[in-house]
Amino acid sequence: MKHSMSIPYWRLSGFYFFYFATVGSFVPYWSLYLKHIGFSADAIGELTAFLIGTKMISPNLWGWVADRTGKSLRIIRIAAFFAGLLFAGFLFFHGYVWFAAITLSFSFFWNAALPQFEAVTLQHVKTEPHRYSRIRLWGSVGFIVAVLSVGKLLDVLTINSLPIVVITLLALMWLMSLITPDAKMTIHHGDGAVGMWQILKKPEVLAFLLVSLLVQLAHSPYYVFYSVYLKHYHYSASDTGLLWSCGVVAEIVLFMYMKRLLAKVSLRAVLLASLMLSVLRWWLIANYADNMVLLVFAQLCHAATFGGTHVAAMHLIYQYFGERHQGKGQALYTSLSFGLGGMLGSLYAGYCWESQSPEFVYLVAAVFCGVALLIAYVWVGREQSHETGVQ
Repeated sequence: MKHSMSIPYWRLSGFYFFYFATVGSFVPYWSLYLKHIGFSADAIGELTAFLIGTKMISPNLWGWVADRTGKSLRIIRIAAFFAGLLFAGFLFFHGYVWFAAITLSFSFFWNAALPQFEAVTLQHVKTEPHRYSRIRLWGSVGFIVAVLSVGKLLDVLTINSLPIVVITLLALMWLMSLITPDAKMTIHHGDGAVGMWQILKKPEVLAFLLVSLLVQLAHSPYYVFYSVYLKHYHYSASDTGLLWSCGVVAEIVLFMYMKRLLAKVSLRAVLLASLMLSVLRWWLIANYADNMVLLVFAQLCHAATFGGTHVAAMHLIYQYFGERHQGKGQALYTSLSFGLGGMLGSLYAGYCWESQSPEFVYLVAAVFCGVALLIAYVWVGREQSHETGVQ
């Protein structure tokens, strides 16, 4: 595979690998760890909401600093260092209050890193935007390696080893950020032709942000409780890791072929198809958790529900916000979707998990994606739908 000398392909890919390896060791198993040490479903939902809730503040603060200073990579390095340092607190302090405090402080830095790295990557590949998917797929590879190996590890050892694994991967992510070169980014001061507020007033941009929020609102029960849900149906930790991995394998395949796909269809078509499959996925998980074949199929839909929606979102953000507001645009997208959407989704999932049922929670997720599909069909991507993909 040949890559442009101007694009530091393996260093960008390496950061994504370790960032999402951390996610793969943390997201599928952290709720199991919290349950193991005695937290209730309500408390797990609240702690996850704290983790996600900082995404409403942290990315916007750091995004503003990055766009003003042009120092995105320095922010990433600081964020990665303090995320690892603060996460180590879980080894020494216990109880709900301590866990809440550590979660808030760790996530303030953790949630700052990825939006700025997305901006750095998009700046590196701005002359060859199709390369984004090929770089980003290494994050999915990192996730799958972690989720499978940690699943095996937890079957052999105790789940108490999980924090050590996460701290190790956070350290490797920070080290990778140190050897990644910065992109040449223009520092913008004063008034430009198009201001941030003018962009945000566009109905299509508002609709896109609302769709992104609803998609992550629907994903929250999956990220927070899917492993607990599978354990309820007597799946082993290894089976749980395999099911998580099925989704990410499908996502990797989609990233590999995204350039060809976008040469034939519009971003709008990718987004709408992904939302339709999202509705199907959550409905299947709600109704057929005891059917391994249908669960595998539902997991393969992750290629669309996460991969398709994410790639469409990255390209749309670059089109909507341009180079001048890219850091703020990435931060706003992260804050509203993964932040507000993820926090509200974690809370509703935690409170409804036992008061209603797990199946009810996933059916509501399907409804959220149905509403997102309707909004996207009416408002999002119509200007791009007449173009032949992303060149």
